[in-house]
Amino acid sequence: MTVMTPDAGDDERPAGRAAPGGRDPQGVPRQAGAAAGGAQEALELAPEARPPEEAEQRGIWQKLRRGLTMTHTELIDKLGAAFEGRAVLDDATLEYLEEALIAADLGVDTSLALVERVKRNATRDQASSPARLRKLLADEMAGLLEELPRRPAREAAGLPQLTLVVGVNGVGKTTSIAKLARLAQQRGQRVLIAAADTFRAAAIEQLSLWGERLGVEVIRQPFGADPAAVVFDAIQAGRARRVDQLQVDTAGRQHTKEHLMAELGKVRRVIDREAADWQRRTLLVLDATTGQNALAQARTFSQVVPVDGVLLAKLDGTAKGGMAVAVARELALPVLYLGVGESADDLVEFRPREFAAALLG
Repeated sequence: MTVMTPDAGDDERPAGRAAPGGRDPQGVPRQAGAAAGGAQEALELAPEARPPEEAEQRGIWQKLRRGLTMTHTELIDKLGAAFEGRAVLDDATLEYLEEALIAADLGVDTSLALVERVKRNATRDQASSPARLRKLLADEMAGLLEELPRRPAREAAGLPQLTLVVGVNGVGKTTSIAKLARLAQQRGQRVLIAAADTFRAAAIEQLSLWGERLGVEVIRQPFGADPAAVVFDAIQAGRARRVDQLQVDTAGRQHTKEHLMAELGKVRRVIDREAADWQRRTLLVLDATTGQNALAQARTFSQVVPVDGVLLAKLDGTAKGGMAVAVARELALPVLYLGVGESADDLVEFRPREFAAALLG
Protein backbone atom coordinates (compact mmCIF):
# COMPACT_ATOMS: atom_id res chain seq x y z
CA MET A 1 0.00 0.00 0.00
CA THR A 2 1.33 3.38 -1.01
CA VAL A 3 1.47 6.28 1.40
CA MET A 4 0.95 9.74 -0.02
CA THR A 5 1.50 12.95 1.90
CA PRO A 6 -1.61 15.17 1.54
CA ASP A 7 -1.60 18.91 1.04
CA ALA A 8 -1.00 20.64 4.34
CA GLY A 9 -3.85 23.10 4.21
CA ASP A 10 -6.70 21.00 2.85
CA ASP A 11 -8.69 20.27 5.98
CA GLU A 12 -8.97 20.30 9.71
CA ARG A 13 -6.64 18.32 11.93
CA PRO A 14 -7.18 16.82 15.37
CA ALA A 15 -6.86 19.38 18.13
CA GLY A 16 -3.46 19.59 19.70
CA ARG A 17 -1.48 18.23 16.71
CA ALA A 18 0.88 20.30 14.62
CA ALA A 19 0.36 20.30 10.88
CA PRO A 20 3.18 19.01 8.67
CA GLY A 21 5.93 21.52 8.12
CA GLY A 22 5.85 22.95 11.66
CA ARG A 23 2.51 24.73 11.32
CA ASP A 24 -0.45 24.66 13.64
CA PRO A 25 -3.96 23.62 12.42
CA GLN A 26 -4.59 27.23 11.28
CA GLY A 27 -1.42 27.22 9.24
CA VAL A 28 0.61 29.52 11.52
CA PRO A 29 4.31 28.55 11.90
CA ARG A 30 5.40 27.64 15.40
CA GLN A 31 8.25 26.00 17.27
CA ALA A 32 8.45 22.23 16.83
CA GLY A 33 9.14 21.70 20.53
CA ALA A 34 6.04 23.65 21.56
CA ALA A 35 3.93 21.69 19.11
CA ALA A 36 5.27 18.40 20.38
CA GLY A 37 4.74 19.44 23.99
CA GLY A 38 1.14 20.48 23.34
CA ALA A 39 0.49 17.25 21.45
CA GLN A 40 1.96 15.14 24.25
CA GLU A 41 -0.31 16.83 26.77
CA ALA A 42 -3.38 16.37 24.55
CA LEU A 43 -2.55 12.77 23.66
CA GLU A 44 -2.52 11.28 27.14
CA LEU A 45 -4.26 7.93 26.85
CA ALA A 46 -6.78 6.48 29.25
CA PRO A 47 -5.68 3.52 31.37
CA GLU A 48 -6.15 0.14 29.73
CA ALA A 49 -8.07 -1.28 32.66
CA ARG A 50 -11.70 -0.27 32.71
CA PRO A 51 -12.83 1.52 35.88
CA PRO A 52 -15.39 -0.01 38.23
CA GLU A 53 -18.89 0.04 36.78
CA GLU A 54 -20.15 2.62 39.25
CA ALA A 55 -17.31 5.00 38.48
CA GLU A 56 -17.83 4.43 34.75
CA GLN A 57 -21.52 5.28 35.02
CA ARG A 58 -20.66 8.44 36.96
CA GLY A 59 -18.17 9.40 34.24
CA ILE A 60 -20.75 8.87 31.50
CA TRP A 61 -23.30 10.96 33.41
CA GLN A 62 -20.82 13.80 33.89
CA LYS A 63 -19.90 13.79 30.20
CA LEU A 64 -23.56 13.79 29.22
CA ARG A 65 -24.40 16.66 31.54
CA ARG A 66 -21.45 18.65 30.26
CA GLY A 67 -22.36 17.97 26.63
CA LEU A 68 -25.96 19.04 27.15
CA THR A 69 -25.14 22.15 29.18
CA MET A 70 -26.16 24.65 26.50
CA THR A 71 -29.44 22.90 25.70
CA HIS A 72 -30.19 22.24 29.37
CA THR A 73 -29.60 25.86 30.40
CA GLU A 74 -31.72 27.36 27.65
CA LEU A 75 -34.51 24.84 28.09
CA ILE A 76 -34.66 25.25 31.87
CA ASP A 77 -34.75 29.04 31.52
CA LYS A 78 -37.66 28.83 29.11
CA LEU A 79 -39.52 26.28 31.20
CA GLY A 80 -39.00 28.47 34.26
CA ALA A 81 -40.53 31.41 32.41
CA ALA A 82 -43.44 29.25 31.29
CA PHE A 83 -44.22 28.00 34.81
CA GLU A 84 -43.51 31.20 36.72
CA GLY A 85 -46.44 32.31 38.85
CA ARG A 86 -48.71 29.55 37.56
CA ALA A 87 -50.32 26.96 39.81
CA VAL A 88 -52.17 25.06 37.08
CA LEU A 89 -51.37 23.67 33.65
CA ASP A 90 -53.56 25.99 31.61
CA ASP A 91 -53.48 26.34 27.82
CA ALA A 92 -51.06 29.28 27.96
CA THR A 93 -48.55 27.30 30.04
CA LEU A 94 -48.77 24.32 27.73
CA GLU A 95 -48.22 26.59 24.75
CA TYR A 96 -45.07 28.05 26.36
CA LEU A 97 -43.89 24.49 27.06
CA GLU A 98 -44.48 23.49 23.46
CA GLU A 99 -42.52 26.50 22.18
CA ALA A 100 -39.59 25.73 24.50
CA LEU A 101 -39.38 22.15 23.27
CA ILE A 102 -39.57 23.17 19.62
CA ALA A 103 -36.80 25.75 20.18
CA ALA A 104 -34.58 22.92 21.49
CA ASP A 105 -35.15 21.19 18.12
CA LEU A 106 -37.18 18.27 19.35
CA GLY A 107 -39.35 18.79 16.29
CA VAL A 108 -42.96 19.93 16.11
CA ASP A 109 -44.55 16.46 16.14
CA THR A 110 -42.40 15.25 19.02
CA SER A 111 -42.99 18.43 21.04
CA LEU A 112 -46.76 18.16 20.56
CA ALA A 113 -46.67 14.51 21.62
CA LEU A 114 -44.72 15.32 24.79
CA VAL A 115 -47.01 18.20 25.73
CA GLU A 116 -50.03 15.97 25.23
CA ARG A 117 -48.51 13.31 27.49
CA VAL A 118 -47.77 15.87 30.20
CA LYS A 119 -51.27 17.30 29.94
CA ARG A 120 -52.80 13.82 30.24
CA ASN A 121 -50.62 12.46 33.02
CA ALA A 122 -49.76 15.42 35.28
CA THR A 123 -51.21 15.27 38.78
CA ARG A 124 -52.28 18.40 40.65
CA ASP A 125 -49.10 18.31 42.76
CA GLN A 126 -46.92 18.03 39.67
CA ALA A 127 -48.79 20.80 37.87
CA SER A 128 -48.14 23.21 40.73
CA SER A 129 -44.40 22.44 41.07
CA PRO A 130 -41.96 23.35 38.26
CA ALA A 131 -39.40 20.84 39.57
CA ARG A 132 -41.93 17.99 39.65
CA LEU A 133 -43.26 18.99 36.26
CA ARG A 134 -39.74 18.86 34.80
CA LYS A 135 -39.32 15.40 36.31
CA LEU A 136 -42.59 14.30 34.71
CA LEU A 137 -41.48 15.79 31.38
CA ALA A 138 -38.17 13.89 31.59
CA ASP A 139 -40.01 10.64 32.36
CA GLU A 140 -42.39 11.17 29.45
CA MET A 141 -39.48 11.95 27.11
CA ALA A 142 -37.67 8.79 28.20
CA GLY A 143 -40.86 6.78 27.73
CA LEU A 144 -41.32 8.20 24.25
CA LEU A 145 -37.75 7.26 23.32
CA GLU A 146 -38.03 3.77 24.78
CA GLU A 147 -41.00 3.08 22.51
CA LEU A 148 -38.84 3.70 19.44
CA PRO A 149 -36.59 1.25 17.55
CA ARG A 150 -34.07 -0.41 19.82
CA ARG A 151 -30.33 -0.24 19.36
CA PRO A 152 -28.81 -3.25 17.57
CA ALA A 153 -27.84 -6.18 19.73
CA ARG A 154 -24.40 -6.19 21.29
CA GLU A 155 -21.65 -7.65 19.13
CA ALA A 156 -21.53 -11.42 19.21
CA ALA A 157 -18.56 -12.87 21.04
CA GLY A 158 -15.72 -13.94 18.80
CA LEU A 159 -16.96 -12.20 15.65
CA PRO A 160 -15.25 -9.02 14.41
CA GLN A 161 -17.45 -6.02 13.67
CA LEU A 162 -17.14 -3.74 10.66
CA THR A 163 -18.66 -0.27 10.99
CA LEU A 164 -19.22 1.69 7.78
CA VAL A 165 -19.31 5.34 8.86
CA VAL A 166 -21.22 7.68 6.53
CA GLY A 167 -22.15 11.37 6.61
CA VAL A 168 -21.59 14.61 4.72
CA ASN A 169 -18.29 16.43 5.01
CA GLY A 170 -17.98 18.73 7.99
CA VAL A 171 -20.26 16.84 10.41
CA GLY A 172 -17.34 15.50 12.47
CA LYS A 173 -17.16 12.10 10.83
CA THR A 174 -13.38 11.64 11.06
CA THR A 175 -13.20 12.70 14.71
CA SER A 176 -16.18 10.46 15.49
CA ILE A 177 -14.30 7.49 14.02
CA ALA A 178 -11.42 8.25 16.38
CA LYS A 179 -13.87 8.37 19.30
CA LEU A 180 -15.35 5.02 18.30
CA ALA A 181 -11.84 3.57 18.15
CA ARG A 182 -11.04 4.91 21.62
CA LEU A 183 -14.28 3.47 23.01
CA ALA A 184 -13.34 0.06 21.60
CA GLN A 185 -9.85 0.36 23.08
CA GLN A 186 -11.32 1.09 26.50
CA ARG A 187 -13.21 -2.20 26.19
CA GLY A 188 -9.97 -4.04 25.50
CA GLN A 189 -10.67 -4.54 21.80
CA ARG A 190 -8.20 -4.49 18.91
CA VAL A 191 -9.08 -1.78 16.41
CA LEU A 192 -8.23 -1.01 12.79
CA ILE A 193 -9.26 2.06 10.75
CA ALA A 194 -9.73 2.26 6.98
CA ALA A 195 -9.24 5.70 5.37
CA ALA A 196 -11.63 5.09 2.47
CA ASP A 197 -12.51 8.76 1.86
CA THR A 198 -9.89 8.98 -0.86
CA PHE A 199 -11.54 12.00 -2.49
CA ARG A 200 -10.05 14.29 0.20
CA ALA A 201 -6.32 14.16 0.79
CA ALA A 202 -6.80 15.89 4.14
CA ALA A 203 -9.24 13.20 5.31
CA ILE A 204 -6.52 10.57 4.86
CA GLU A 205 -4.01 12.73 6.71
CA GLN A 206 -6.41 13.51 9.54
CA LEU A 207 -7.25 9.87 10.16
CA SER A 208 -3.55 8.99 10.07
CA LEU A 209 -2.86 11.61 12.74
CA TRP A 210 -5.64 10.22 14.89
CA GLY A 211 -4.21 6.74 14.37
CA GLU A 212 -0.80 7.89 15.63
CA ARG A 213 -2.44 9.52 18.63
CA LEU A 214 -4.44 6.45 19.61
CA GLY A 215 -1.90 3.82 18.61
CA VAL A 216 -4.30 2.44 15.98
CA GLU A 217 -3.17 1.27 12.56
CA VAL A 218 -4.77 3.08 9.62
CA ILE A 219 -5.06 1.33 6.26
CA ARG A 220 -4.67 3.95 3.55
CA GLN A 221 -3.89 4.49 -0.12
CA PRO A 222 -2.97 7.64 -2.06
CA PHE A 223 -5.42 10.47 -2.70
CA GLY A 224 -7.75 9.50 -5.57
CA ALA A 225 -7.44 5.75 -5.06
CA ASP A 226 -10.45 3.45 -5.33
CA PRO A 227 -12.27 3.50 -1.94
CA ALA A 228 -13.42 -0.08 -2.44
CA ALA A 229 -9.78 -1.15 -2.83
CA VAL A 230 -8.94 0.49 0.51
CA VAL A 231 -11.81 -1.37 2.17
CA PHE A 232 -10.68 -4.65 0.60
CA ASP A 233 -7.14 -4.15 1.94
CA ALA A 234 -8.49 -3.21 5.36
CA ILE A 235 -10.64 -6.35 5.64
CA GLN A 236 -7.70 -8.55 4.68
CA ALA A 237 -5.48 -6.74 7.19
CA GLY A 238 -8.17 -7.08 9.84
CA ARG A 239 -8.34 -10.83 9.33
CA ALA A 240 -4.57 -11.18 9.47
CA ARG A 241 -4.33 -9.09 12.66
CA ARG A 242 -7.43 -10.67 14.24
CA VAL A 243 -8.98 -7.30 15.04
CA ASP A 244 -12.25 -6.92 16.92
CA GLN A 245 -13.35 -3.66 15.30
CA LEU A 246 -12.80 -2.20 11.83
CA GLN A 247 -13.97 1.41 11.39
CA VAL A 248 -14.36 2.50 7.76
CA ASP A 249 -14.42 6.17 6.75
CA THR A 250 -16.29 7.05 3.55
CA ALA A 251 -16.63 10.00 1.20
CA GLY A 252 -19.24 12.53 2.22
CA ARG A 253 -19.31 14.75 -0.83
CA GLN A 254 -20.29 13.56 -4.27
CA HIS A 255 -21.56 15.61 -7.20
CA THR A 256 -24.96 13.92 -7.15
CA LYS A 257 -26.88 11.44 -5.04
CA GLU A 258 -26.41 8.94 -7.86
CA HIS A 259 -22.62 9.20 -7.58
CA LEU A 260 -22.81 8.77 -3.82
CA MET A 261 -25.07 5.76 -4.21
CA ALA A 262 -22.76 4.19 -6.79
CA GLU A 263 -19.64 4.69 -4.67
CA LEU A 264 -21.19 3.43 -1.44
CA GLY A 265 -22.80 0.57 -3.35
CA LYS A 266 -19.41 -0.56 -4.63
CA VAL A 267 -17.93 -0.39 -1.13
CA ARG A 268 -20.84 -2.35 0.33
CA ARG A 269 -20.46 -5.07 -2.30
CA VAL A 270 -16.83 -5.53 -1.29
CA ILE A 271 -17.85 -5.66 2.38
CA ASP A 272 -20.65 -8.16 1.73
CA ARG A 273 -18.29 -10.39 -0.25
CA GLU A 274 -15.11 -10.15 1.83
CA ALA A 275 -16.60 -9.78 5.33
CA ALA A 276 -19.64 -12.01 4.96
CA ASP A 277 -18.86 -13.74 8.25
CA TRP A 278 -18.37 -10.45 10.16
CA GLN A 279 -20.91 -8.39 12.01
CA ARG A 280 -21.64 -5.34 9.84
CA ARG A 281 -23.41 -2.07 10.49
CA THR A 282 -23.74 1.36 8.89
CA LEU A 283 -23.49 4.33 11.24
CA LEU A 284 -24.65 7.78 10.12
CA VAL A 285 -22.90 10.78 11.70
CA LEU A 286 -25.01 13.94 12.03
CA ASP A 287 -23.99 17.38 13.26
CA ALA A 288 -26.28 18.47 16.11
CA THR A 289 -25.47 22.13 15.49
CA THR A 290 -27.20 22.05 12.10
CA GLY A 291 -30.60 21.48 13.69
CA GLN A 292 -33.38 20.41 11.35
CA ASN A 293 -30.96 20.27 8.41
CA ALA A 294 -29.51 17.15 9.99
CA LEU A 295 -32.89 15.45 9.54
CA ALA A 296 -32.78 16.23 5.81
CA GLN A 297 -29.27 14.73 5.60
CA ALA A 298 -30.43 11.61 7.41
CA ARG A 299 -33.34 11.16 5.01
CA THR A 300 -31.00 11.48 2.01
CA PHE A 301 -28.50 8.93 3.32
CA SER A 302 -31.28 6.55 4.32
CA GLN A 303 -32.36 6.54 0.68
CA VAL A 304 -28.83 5.80 -0.48
CA VAL A 305 -27.71 3.17 2.02
CA PRO A 306 -29.45 1.21 4.80
CA VAL A 307 -28.61 2.99 8.06
CA ASP A 308 -28.49 0.97 11.28
CA GLY A 309 -27.99 3.82 13.73
CA VAL A 310 -26.97 7.43 14.28
CA LEU A 311 -24.04 9.12 16.00
CA LEU A 312 -25.01 12.68 16.89
CA ALA A 313 -21.82 14.75 16.96
CA LYS A 314 -20.99 18.21 18.35
CA LEU A 315 -23.76 18.08 20.93
CA ASP A 316 -21.69 20.23 23.27
CA GLY A 317 -21.62 23.11 20.78
CA THR A 318 -25.34 23.72 20.47
CA ALA A 319 -28.52 24.51 22.38
CA LYS A 320 -30.37 22.14 20.04
CA GLY A 321 -29.67 18.91 21.89
CA GLY A 322 -33.27 17.90 21.39
CA MET A 323 -32.16 16.77 17.92
CA ALA A 324 -31.46 13.36 19.42
CA VAL A 325 -35.15 12.97 20.18
CA ALA A 326 -36.23 14.28 16.77
CA VAL A 327 -33.90 11.92 14.89
CA ALA A 328 -35.04 8.91 16.88
CA ARG A 329 -38.75 9.67 16.62
CA GLU A 330 -39.20 11.29 13.22
CA LEU A 331 -36.78 9.04 11.32
CA ALA A 332 -37.31 5.85 13.33
CA LEU A 333 -33.52 5.48 13.55
CA PRO A 334 -31.89 4.42 16.81
CA VAL A 335 -29.48 7.03 18.17
CA LEU A 336 -26.49 4.97 19.33
CA TYR A 337 -23.86 7.53 20.36
CA LEU A 338 -23.54 11.18 21.35
CA GLY A 339 -20.42 13.27 20.77
CA VAL A 340 -20.17 15.50 23.84
CA GLY A 341 -16.76 17.15 23.50
CA GLU A 342 -13.61 17.51 21.45
CA SER A 343 -11.36 14.83 22.93
CA ALA A 344 -11.31 11.18 21.86
CA ASP A 345 -12.89 10.21 25.19
CA ASP A 346 -15.93 12.45 24.69
CA LEU A 347 -18.31 9.86 23.26
CA VAL A 348 -21.15 8.27 25.22
CA GLU A 349 -23.69 5.63 24.35
CA PHE A 350 -27.20 7.01 24.04
CA ARG A 351 -29.43 5.93 26.93
CA PRO A 352 -32.94 7.42 26.88
CA ARG A 353 -33.47 7.86 30.64
CA GLU A 354 -30.03 9.30 31.32
CA PHE A 355 -30.37 11.62 28.33
CA ALA A 356 -33.79 12.90 29.40
CA ALA A 357 -32.62 13.40 32.98
CA ALA A 358 -29.51 15.33 31.86
CA LEU A 359 -31.58 17.47 29.52
CA LEU A 360 -34.34 18.37 31.98
CA GLY A 361 -33.06 17.49 35.44
